[in-house]
Amino acid sequence: MRSANNPTGDLAEYLFCHAFGWQQAPNSERGYDATGADGTRYQIKGRRIHRRNKSRQLSAIRDINGGHFDVLAGVLFDDDFNVMKAALIPIAFVIERSTFIAHTNSNKFMLRDDVWNAPGVRDVTAEIAAAMP
Repeated sequence: MRSANNPTGDLAEYLFCHAFGWQQAPNSERGYDATGADGTRYQIKGRRIHRRNKSRQLSAIRDINGGHFDVLAGVLFDDDFNVMKAALIPIAFVIERSTFIAHTNSNKFMLRDDVWNAPGVRDVTAEIAAAMP
């Protein structure tokens, strides 16, 4: 783990960067977590689905319209941190399907099953599962 944050996010960042060869951004970088070789900026989010909490709400996305990232890389883990599903989701879809929450000044996005059927979304479950140490 590279930070003192919840290990779910750090694990998600590690897996995506390892699987695709992305360059991880410094911890203090605003609005994105990694950059691809082609310059694409990725916001990486992970969610652990627990037997007591089955929510698929990802952590807060701040300044979603600020142009900080191009693609949301999202992964769902099961209770034991096994990869359940993972996807690369275009920012336009994230903006369209997220909800602004005033008291946190952020957007929430739910990584529901129908996301994988949306135009432009790439299912990368196999690649992320294969990157698991």
